[in-house]
Amino acid sequence: MQSVSRSPARHDPAPSRLSYRMNRLWLTPAFHRVLRLGLPVLIVVASIAWYVSDAERLAQISEKVEETRRAIEQRPEFMVNVMSVQGASPELSDAVRDVLALRLPMSSFDMDLEAMRQKVLDFNAVADAHLRVRPGGVLAVEIAERVPAVLWRHQHGLSLLDAEGEMVAGTSGRGDWPDLPLVAGKGAEDVIPEALALIETAAPIKERLRGLVRMGERRWDVVLDRNQRIMLPEKDAVSTLEALLALAEQQQMLERDVTVIDFRSPRRPTLRLNRNAVIELRNIRDPESGDTLP
Repeated sequence: MQSVSRSPARHDPAPSRLSYRMNRLWLTPAFHRVLRLGLPVLIVVASIAWYVSDAERLAQISEKVEETRRAIEQRPEFMVNVMSVQGASPELSDAVRDVLALRLPMSSFDMDLEAMRQKVLDFNAVADAHLRVRPGGVLAVEIAERVPAVLWRHQHGLSLLDAEGEMVAGTSGRGDWPDLPLVAGKGAEDVIPEALALIETAAPIKERLRGLVRMGERRWDVVLDRNQRIMLPEKDAVSTLEALLALAEQQQMLERDVTVIDFRSPRRPTLRLNRNAVIELRNIRDPESGDTLP
């Protein structure tokens, strides 16, 4: 019986499924980018993480970074040696220096200019302020100071207000500000622009004007010398005062023995005479009856 010889198994030239998938993966652009960029970055990050995982090495790195930062910040071109306050009175300038309390020289990196600006703006006398570091190590504090426009008499004393009614400062006496007009009464500080308009309108009788009084937080009284008072309406006070002064000039109303000119109702103005004028009128006899006036 003859034996049948078997030929050896042939090798399949087709790639295996795993090999095929690996070849396809190698051809993917995203996989190439990961190998080209991601892997080096991962190695670097891992190396840094390992290096700084040691507390002593981390402290040394932090100390070195801090030394480098301070060395840069304290270079001469970044140091502030002088503070200049501009636009303020000597008293306000000294107060600004005291509140900022800077210990010069110091690095400009150690200055919070916005926080310093807010401290300057906290002064009533300061309308606006700007801070900047100029070349040469100069901290320039530029101040727009409020200008007093009126004296306001209130229950706590006297205060200086600017043209917008903002507080400037307190004051101890009227004599310190003889050229400023005087206003009084609750709520007067809220309508200072109107008060200034009335004062400007009263320019023809400026020498006799003693001040304005806010009545009931609604309207104004104009106070003159010789205890005379002009009572103005709530609305159109400026135009009413203009008309009254024109009428008073024609009829010499303010030269008479009048204590109050009531113009709260312009259609029905009322005059109030002083006591001596009333007595004098009562002593005038009626030319027809011969009786005195009641």
